[in-house]
Amino acid sequence: MPVITNIDDLKQIYRRRVPRMFYDYCESGSWTEQTFRENSSDFDKIRLRQRVAVDMTGRSTATQMIGQDVAMPVALAPVGLTGMQHADGEIKAATAARDFGVPFTLSTMSINSIEDVAEATQAPFWFQLYTMRDEDYVHRLIQRAKDAKCSALVITLDLQIIGQRHKDLKNGLSAPPKLTLSTMANLATKWGWGLEMLRAKRREFGNIVGHVEGVSDAADLGAWTAEQFDPSLDWAKVAKLKELWGGKVILKGILDAEDARMALKVGADAIVVSNHGGRQLDGALSSIAALPSILDAVGADIEVHIDSGIRSGQDVLKAMALGAKGTYIGRAFIYGLGAMGQAGVTKALEVIHKELDVSMALCGETSVKDLSKDNLLIPKDFGGVWQD
Repeated sequence: MPVITNIDDLKQIYRRRVPRMFYDYCESGSWTEQTFRENSSDFDKIRLRQRVAVDMTGRSTATQMIGQDVAMPVALAPVGLTGMQHADGEIKAATAARDFGVPFTLSTMSINSIEDVAEATQAPFWFQLYTMRDEDYVHRLIQRAKDAKCSALVITLDLQIIGQRHKDLKNGLSAPPKLTLSTMANLATKWGWGLEMLRAKRREFGNIVGHVEGVSDAADLGAWTAEQFDPSLDWAKVAKLKELWGGKVILKGILDAEDARMALKVGADAIVVSNHGGRQLDGALSSIAALPSILDAVGADIEVHIDSGIRSGQDVLKAMALGAKGTYIGRAFIYGLGAMGQAGVTKALEVIHKELDVSMALCGETSVKDLSKDNLLIPKDFGGVWQD
């Protein structure tokens, strides 16, 4: 076992172990991938303010996200196809999150179903909803999440239509993989992954297959999903979904101050500043660059979270110091999951926690709740006003 000290160590193991189409699904963006790249590189523009001769004992990274106690302000983001990165991937990631004391968010497009995760973890988790044209299916999906005692509904707003993701199209991304010559040649080099997948509970989309009339295999599923994302989603529909759920609602995919104000108007409990990891509108602002204007618009009135580009505890620190109340990691935990299963997700969380804890101390703070812009050195033009 190699010595793992940062998230990139896990990424290198992950790349060797997982089939190319699933690695590319995780490690790519849309179009030119400008936004995908800047999600990470824009964090580097913010510097930390070092302080010394401060009592660093008694540190705590504990806080709350939407009223839920968390060991650190980090949730596992909803990631589709997680069960293709490692056998029973959603179950393993949810279990690692539960044991560490951070929220896990299950994607609508998961391999393991809502019921699978609930049975395995015996603990509340968050459920992420994609709105579909089939309203009956959406209503049944929400009821299933209620029955599973999910503690929050995360409604994704930025996938009414799918951005053009060149690598996924060229790889013929599917679950399970279509056995083309190219795919079979790559799978032949991934024996460890393949043997574990043979023992997996599921290898298709567990929240869909068997729950939609006429969808019984991968071919049916592909045709159904290609037509199902709802391009007519608007704020009136969001309000209806919130009412139907009746519990805590987080709106994910906010990248504009005006949309943040609309989220506040429909009564969301929190918003996630997000560009879908750079996989939707290429050329959009990075999430961290968009964060300041959104906080200025609504930060005192609604809980603001952020995802996209977070690869370290220092990234978490910077987001929290700017004013976010929570962060989400997607790729960072997927690297760990693909590399080492549940133990890899735990390792990713441990790495980020240690980086957050040590960096916070060297900035002269002992509680994550006390982080503020005073801990940062921010370029004058960072997150500034752009001409429209």
